[in-house]
Amino acid sequence: MSVEHGPTAGEYIVHHLTHLQNKPMAGVIDFSVYNLDSIFWSVLLGVVASFFLWRAARGATAHAPGRFQAAVEILVEMVDNQAKGIIHNAESRKLVAPLALTVFVWIFLMNAMDLFPVDLFPMIWELIYSANGGDPHHAYMRVVPSADLSTTLGMSTSVLLVCVYYNMKIKGIGGWVHELFCAPFGAHPLLWPVNFVMQMIEFAAKTVSHGMRLFGNMYAGELVFMLIALMGGAAAATLPGVLLPIGHVLVGSIWAIFHIMIITLQAFIFMMLTLVYVGQAHDAH
Repeated sequence: MSVEHGPTAGEYIVHHLTHLQNKPMAGVIDFSVYNLDSIFWSVLLGVVASFFLWRAARGATAHAPGRFQAAVEILVEMVDNQAKGIIHNAESRKLVAPLALTVFVWIFLMNAMDLFPVDLFPMIWELIYSANGGDPHHAYMRVVPSADLSTTLGMSTSVLLVCVYYNMKIKGIGGWVHELFCAPFGAHPLLWPVNFVMQMIEFAAKTVSHGMRLFGNMYAGELVFMLIALMGGAAAATLPGVLLPIGHVLVGSIWAIFHIMIITLQAFIFMMLTLVYVGQAHDAH
């Protein structure tokens, strides 16, 4: 008689780090493959963020504001003050400040998905998947979109496009092209290729580091939660005493409290870098 064993620690982590995709990946880089779970959760959280901000704006009153309105007003004032300190063009701030606010709230909510129990949503999806005739071993579901490199690089690329737009709007197409070829080393024709290559490297480095910073921090946090979950699984399966279960609850609680600071800080850093990069697009070299 064979005994069915649960997954090993390595299999558990690999399963939880595998995305739900539209088709098997054919190669290392395949742009026809989409992470459906990241798309679903990022869009859903974007709608949730927009709804709460809309409710705050719709219910705003000058007389005795409630706690929710007061919290949103503090957040809006914080973002607006940061935008004023970095972007001195009042016309540009009409778009950039709301963009920065949206980025902060959206990324905060995506990061906050890490605070849910690791197996909660994957188990719900596994039940739905199995009920529809699917193999539960292939019921993949990752719920932290900001722990997906394609999501974070997509957002940083969007910031790059905003920077390109403001470079052309503020400096004019001719002025921006002149800057691409004449900065930072000077306008001598022999330096034009060097200047252009340096400018391209700068844009690429900003974009990649912008997305990688958020991805790296959230991916690492997700791994820590999985290791803590494995500690709890080991406690339930093998330990007759109480030390490991107590350690599991204690470590999980401490890390969750600490992670609240991380998810807020990473959202703030991404927002600030967005403002800084757009602000640099307003500066002439």
